[in-house]
Amino acid sequence: MRAGDTSESVTEQQQHPTKILFVCSRNRFRSLTAENIFRGATGYEVRSAGTQPEARIVVTEGHIGWADVIFVMEKAHLARLRQKFGPALGEKKIVALHIPDDYQFMQRELIDDLQTKVSQHLNLQSSSVQARCH
Repeated sequence: MRAGDTSESVTEQQQHPTKILFVCSRNRFRSLTAENIFRGATGYEVRSAGTQPEARIVVTEGHIGWADVIFVMEKAHLARLRQKFGPALGEKKIVALHIPDDYQFMQRELIDDLQTKVSQHLNLQSSSVQARCH
């Protein structure tokens, strides 16, 4: 890539995919749905975790270190991450999606909300994401 050139080729994205972490409270509905619908999107690796001790997968400093971009469902999740992992967050890009805990796993409205809000921050190929949602 030339200096000043911010575009990445598909080959570069596949060799060095952007690592995305989705975080909610219990990692059962919102973040797990996000992981499922965005997993396999070209140029991205995706994981999910929860902030609560009873989460299906509890977020760790390892998750934070792994991720290039972190999407939290609510501002409260960002506050919990800052409280628990403050220094480890460093200069990570963290985005609050403002998605309330009003949905079930893979609920159509949740999928639509996630696709709309996440696509504002990531360059997703819609066909690779759409195929997993229907």
